[in-house]
Amino acid sequence: MYAYVVDHIPKSTPHNRRPGYALNATSITIHNTANPTSTARNERNWLTNPSNTVTASFHIVIDEKEAIECLPLQEVAWHAGDGGSSSSGNRTSIGIEITESGNYAQTLDHAATLVASMLRERGWGTNRLRRHYDWSGKNCPRLMNDEGDWGGWRTFVASVDAKLKDDGGEVEEPMLKPEDANAIILFLSAAYMSTGVPEARKEFNRLANELRRVSGQDPKP
Repeated sequence: MYAYVVDHIPKSTPHNRRPGYALNATSITIHNTANPTSTARNERNWLTNPSNTVTASFHIVIDEKEAIECLPLQEVAWHAGDGGSSSSGNRTSIGIEITESGNYAQTLDHAATLVASMLRERGWGTNRLRRHYDWSGKNCPRLMNDEGDWGGWRTFVASVDAKLKDDGGEVEEPMLKPEDANAIILFLSAAYMSTGVPEARKEFNRLANELRRVSGQDPKP
């Protein structure tokens, strides 16, 4: 098993790494970090490291111990390398970084479990999976490519498919029951109604959708 941690980078993060654009995802894009010594926590911290001047980001990074959600899954991240058009991977896909350090086989298994769970939540199949390569031609996820043979990618997709079809597999249960999440949202709605500040109301909506997400419900506008 692995821990799922929500640790979003601030909206004020430099170099436009969290642009705040709404994302209505239609696919999930898989990456490798291209750093054989970096953990998920290292990758999350790199997004807010002052020495990092690159306009690039991702939604989730996973290693052998934890998955860290770095941007809300309803917001755009710059991960596909194909610009910002409405049909680009950046504007239509959730980006997941798979680290290369530690027990990589274990990390791959956790990644397959996570992706299968995300597909199931959305009613999607593995036909919704993309490589970074599919968007921009970059050799990524590089550890799934052996000199032009993407056998590692096919194996990963097959693993996700097996977990997706296996109801008894290692799939994370919702952290909250829907009724509990809705009760919390109803309790917090008093704060929403008591303020007219747009930023405060937007933050309430974000928190409410996080509660819906962890309880397996669809977000609301």
